[in-house]
Amino acid sequence: MTVELGAFVVPDASDVDGLLAQVRAVEDGGLDLVGIQDHPYQRRFLDTFSLLAFLAARTSRVRLLPDVASLPLRHPAMIAKAAASIDVLSSGRFELGLGAGAFWEAIEAFGGPRRSGPESVDALEEAIAILRACWSGERSVTFEGEHYRVRGMKFGPPPAHPIGIWLGAYGPRMMRIVGAKADGWFPSLPRLPLDELPGRVRMIDEAAERAGRDPRSIRRIANLGGEITDAPAAQVIDQLGELREQGFDGFLVGTDQVERFAAEVAPALRGG
Repeated sequence: MTVELGAFVVPDASDVDGLLAQVRAVEDGGLDLVGIQDHPYQRRFLDTFSLLAFLAARTSRVRLLPDVASLPLRHPAMIAKAAASIDVLSSGRFELGLGAGAFWEAIEAFGGPRRSGPESVDALEEAIAILRACWSGERSVTFEGEHYRVRGMKFGPPPAHPIGIWLGAYGPRMMRIVGAKADGWFPSLPRLPLDELPGRVRMIDEAAERAGRDPRSIRRIANLGGEITDAPAAQVIDQLGELREQGFDGFLVGTDQVERFAAEVAPALRGG
């Protein structure tokens, strides 16, 4: 797949003009993706899905996504509704980054469930099934799970394009779900140490093959932290070239790196 570059943006409610300027810099720089982190319990942050809709109206080319949506605080049917709505409003420029949950104390304080690790993965699998059913065009959706239930739901509108589900995932079971059921893997590096990547990639590929899927059809998009992006441009290009060899085809950086990535890194990665 063609490599895509973009930036992850902090949804700072105190500086909306500055936030919008950061997003416009991504678009004006010829980059491809804008990710917005989703922490509703952070009082300084705007609501991520509201912000994504706002940005859809103020951009024309970049693709938009939560990086990643907090499933425990958002029912999958409502995630499907919001995602499809923003996709229609943006003419097919929305993708869904999705996570099983983190910061459980804050989630519980905000009214969400406190789930164990296995429970959070179970809930994520159920959510994927509901999302797929909502976007399938079926007239009525029913799903009976341990964590989520919908009964005779009439879903609409349909999304403007097939929305990808990219999982922010790290553990072995989550890797198997990525390979079997998701459209992409969306880790943060080096939160996941680089020396652990080959093993995770192998888990995804093996799970995809067991499910009868082509592993190459599963996107690999990385959020890149300072340990990688603070290096000289030539070194960054070499590092990302190594990640490309492991199947990564998308990279998001902090907004302070957008200008350098657009000018110095993107042409080399795209072969320009």
